[in-house]
Amino acid sequence: MSGRRILFVHAHPDDETLTTGGAIARCASDGAEVTVLTCTLGEEGEVIGDRWAGLVVDRADQLGGYRILELTRALRALGASAPRFLGGAGRWRDSGMAGTASAANPRAFVNADPDEAVGALVAVIRELRPHVVVTYDPAGGYGHPDHVQTHRFTTAAVEAAGTDAFPEAGAQWEVAKFYWTVSERGALEAGISRIGEIPAGWTMPESGQLPSVPDSTVTAAVNVSPVMEAKLAALRAHETQVTVAPSGSEFVLSNLVAQPILSEEHFVLVRGQAGPVDERGREADLFAGVSSPVPTQRDAGGGHGG
Repeated sequence: MSGRRILFVHAHPDDETLTTGGAIARCASDGAEVTVLTCTLGEEGEVIGDRWAGLVVDRADQLGGYRILELTRALRALGASAPRFLGGAGRWRDSGMAGTASAANPRAFVNADPDEAVGALVAVIRELRPHVVVTYDPAGGYGHPDHVQTHRFTTAAVEAAGTDAFPEAGAQWEVAKFYWTVSERGALEAGISRIGEIPAGWTMPESGQLPSVPDSTVTAAVNVSPVMEAKLAALRAHETQVTVAPSGSEFVLSNLVAQPILSEEHFVLVRGQAGPVDERGREADLFAGVSSPVPTQRDAGGGHGG
């Protein structure tokens, strides 16, 4: 192990693979300790096909439990640690989309008490002592309320972890680098243009249907080609949510809109110093510029680290 540690904070099982699966696998293959913290079980998700239809919320309401299994398989394929859930598995429930009945559930993540949720996240950060933390941008990628809430709480926790806030949550830890995961518009459009024949029943995305950010906002691009097989295996592990095309170049969610599987994953650095950059002015490694890990209370009996 390299001694480097990274924490990815996601809203639902499958988000980690869809948006950051390649980066997770790259970090793990480079010897970093990789943890994925998931905020809900994704109970309100739709499913693909009839095989899993009985699990959904208005029938058995067992989808969340099954998605723990899918997440476990996906993280194993990516080389990450076993899944962790904010507040413990099932503490907060998938909120569904804004305005739905599920969003009014008192246990829905959108209704979480901020102090409790941020405090729980601070405790995880102080326990794991990650050098790098990754979550969504303020829009939550595509606007799902749980993604937006995850952004808010993670941002607050990263800021609080190195202060005297939440003294009951353990010794302070200053996160060296904090990133947002994003989809770069140019790469996404190029990927869509390369899509050829797609399976029956799938549709091509309409212009602007898939969320993206301007290329100029991207500060890091991780080449995931060397770990593409791991990412594909992780996508396939989320079988209730994702179908990968026979080509291995596209996937769909339950809406059956084809999306390209890109060879790069894109990020925006929002806290910390950027490391060396390439000719495009982008980091190629999320740990770029992070100094060699120093002993900490967690791994060597020390105190505050960075």
